[in-house]
Amino acid sequence: MAAEFLEEVSRRSGQRFEGCYHCLSCGGGCPVVEAMDYNPNQIIRMVQRGMREEVLGSKAIWVCVGCFSCLSQCPNRVHIPAMMDTLREMALEAGVRVAEPEILAFHRAFLGEVRRWGRVYELGLVLKYKLSTGKFFEDFSVGFKMMAKGRLQLLPSRVKGEEQIKRIMNGTRRLR
Repeated sequence: MAAEFLEEVSRRSGQRFEGCYHCLSCGGGCPVVEAMDYNPNQIIRMVQRGMREEVLGSKAIWVCVGCFSCLSQCPNRVHIPAMMDTLREMALEAGVRVAEPEILAFHRAFLGEVRRWGRVYELGLVLKYKLSTGKFFEDFSVGFKMMAKGRLQLLPSRVKGEEQIKRIMNGTRRLR
């Protein structure tokens, strides 16, 4: 059972995780490790031990921001961001309750804007995120200040190569 889960994560991510000898460098460089329920190396160990439910239900896989700090710190170049992406996909496919639903809502709103405009339209992102979470007035003052300073465009703009971006987005399956 343990080997099956490890093999599935390895196959789907295109990465191998046997190189991790749990030196803790990944967690030492992680800017969000304090918000995780398990450190990155603990997630690897749990995958190696076949702890599917615990891993897919963990907060850590959603909190990871994919900044690659762990990868740059790792002496064996174990690709934790690829693993975390794969684990998020697997959690969604399995219908596991998302430990951080607001993060998933943000991902979906972000990707929706890129699909639609070829780039992030910030005001649209904020509106979709707020509608999906129901937290309409939380951090309202920050948004108002950004708008006053011209940091949030009222109207979206398109990018060159929009059709290429749409083809790329349609070819991905992550976090739809």
